[in-house]
Amino acid sequence: MVRFVTIESSCMKSLSIDQKRYLEEWMEFLKIPSVSADPAFKQEVAKAAGWVKQALDHVGCTTTEIIPTPGHPIVYGEQLIDPKLPTVLVYGHYDVQPPDPLELWESPPFEPVIKSTSLHPEGAVFARGACDDKGQVFMHIKAFEVMKKEGLIGCNIKFMIEGEEEVGSDHLEEFVKNNKSKLACDVILISDTGMISKEQPSISTGLRGLSYMEVTVTGPNRDLHSGLYGGAVANPINVLCEMIAKLHDDQKRVCIPGFYDTVEELSKTEREEMAKAPFEISEFKSSIGINDVSGEAGYSNEERRTIRPTLDVNGIWGGYIGEGAKTVIPSKAHAKISMRLVPNQDWNEISTLFSTYFQSLAPAGVRVEVATHHGGYAYVTPTDNLAYKAAHQAYLDTFGVAPLPSRGGGSIPIVPMFENELGVKSILMGFGLDTDAIHSPNEHFGLFNFFKGIETIPKFYEHYLRLWKETN
Repeated sequence: MVRFVTIESSCMKSLSIDQKRYLEEWMEFLKIPSVSADPAFKQEVAKAAGWVKQALDHVGCTTTEIIPTPGHPIVYGEQLIDPKLPTVLVYGHYDVQPPDPLELWESPPFEPVIKSTSLHPEGAVFARGACDDKGQVFMHIKAFEVMKKEGLIGCNIKFMIEGEEEVGSDHLEEFVKNNKSKLACDVILISDTGMISKEQPSISTGLRGLSYMEVTVTGPNRDLHSGLYGGAVANPINVLCEMIAKLHDDQKRVCIPGFYDTVEELSKTEREEMAKAPFEISEFKSSIGINDVSGEAGYSNEERRTIRPTLDVNGIWGGYIGEGAKTVIPSKAHAKISMRLVPNQDWNEISTLFSTYFQSLAPAGVRVEVATHHGGYAYVTPTDNLAYKAAHQAYLDTFGVAPLPSRGGGSIPIVPMFENELGVKSILMGFGLDTDAIHSPNEHFGLFNFFKGIETIPKFYEHYLRLWKETN
């Protein structure tokens, strides 16, 4: 099997020939601005799908295809060696978040560069999608290449790489429902999460659900002169801010009636086990430039980020925001609001509760519209199945340290859908770090993490096949 050299500070000089090629290919992938949320990038998203198909062809998948959807295409590939052996379905996405605000990037988001950082002295690639999820998807493609080259493919392997994850995977469920035979598998392998640190790997055992809303407050039928009308009509921006302020109480709990009715409450023992994961609050604050944390009373900082539901304003706009001054009372004000949900919370129900409560907060003089963009359910992975045990041993082999089970704060809404439709569990083998700035300016992914992923993934297949044979 290929052995990867230790990456030193002079990273490019210390890379093997294959590593240098992998890095060059990865950076070409990152140059494609596959922003699924913006229709202006539709052709670039399609270009990225074509790039992924060519990459799967290049590494030796026996079948590959680009499958159109009413939105962005899905890329499928497979290597089937024996129907009697287990099948692993690799899921990932090639679309990325919008890069805005551009002025906060230290280098252009679609012109990848390698820079050393305090956490990545060996180097990290800076670009939109470096970690989420192009870098982690590409790890799986290269791991497949390694196994193919070394004759180590012992399982049937399928790839399903989509282009709409960052906008809610609107068309993936229909595809899955209509292609259950094509996608039939024993486990789904996903790298779209992270781990605790480069020294302490972890396996994500839970994801939060999501409800994503947009609200509009409308006042007068046009923008008004604030001198002529100020003080006499409701200002939609003022009203919106007042309404948003009523979404939390002074204990930072969400005020929506019924919001907590079905929330899963972890036991004291479970919370104590979670608390064993290494975490330094001062490092956390320093990493994001704050002097104090904030959140729901009665819970630790890590519990707030993983096992508790939240509500956050993701964007707010209205009125005049250009250069100079324009004294207006705007006709409309808008906000995007997301709620991260935990097991037992139904995102459709929460969306309805939010809509009812938010509209009840509106004073006379304005109209309120609430729209649901997308959502998904929370997910918990059991730690006693074969795939989890295989992932555990794979990390132990390559890191020399046993991985810790870790609840994640993010959402991958399609994971519970996979289980409902395909009847199999998903294993979340992430290699990113919290500090990788995913969804933010200056997103990056360490070379250590990238190559360690390529080294670890084949180990998963090795141990999964061994455990499968022992039980069959």
